[in-house]
Amino acid sequence: MIEPSKVKEAFNRIEAENYAFRAYLKNHANEDELDEQFLKLHNELFLNYDCSICRNCCKEYSASFKEDELGPVSAFLKMTEKDFIVKYIKEEFGDYQLNVKPCCFLKEDGGCEIETCKPNSCRDYPYTDKPERLFSLLSILDSTSICPVVFEMFERLKDEYRFKRRNRR
Repeated sequence: MIEPSKVKEAFNRIEAENYAFRAYLKNHANEDELDEQFLKLHNELFLNYDCSICRNCCKEYSASFKEDELGPVSAFLKMTEKDFIVKYIKEEFGDYQLNVKPCCFLKEDGGCEIETCKPNSCRDYPYTDKPERLFSLLSILDSTSICPVVFEMFERLKDEYRFKRRNRR
């Protein structure tokens, strides 16, 4: 598996190929079969992967919170929900997004300060074990530039589909 620090550079080298593969999947993949393939790869690759070593997702994305997730986090941090929102959240189009990047709850050791009550958007990332992946290939493609596991999934799927790879430098 690719080193977390090298995933962005590797993605940039094959970005056009990845977009071509996404288009190929949109036109040739069976939705249910693709979901099964992603789920199988997700379970296999994340089984022994320690995300705390990487945490690229915590460095690159801003966590999003559902309204009912704000209370538990603010209580955990021993502050009011209103104070939590003022200090940490920007509200856009009804969504509650963390207002900083990288995540201010990311600890030096790769742990999460709010692990016990972190939002589902963090728990579920990179969503490769969820259904309807055919309709979210753009977000998965974005994740291939951040998550070494998703990068590996995409590479393995190219092999499974016998996708003709472009000349790589």
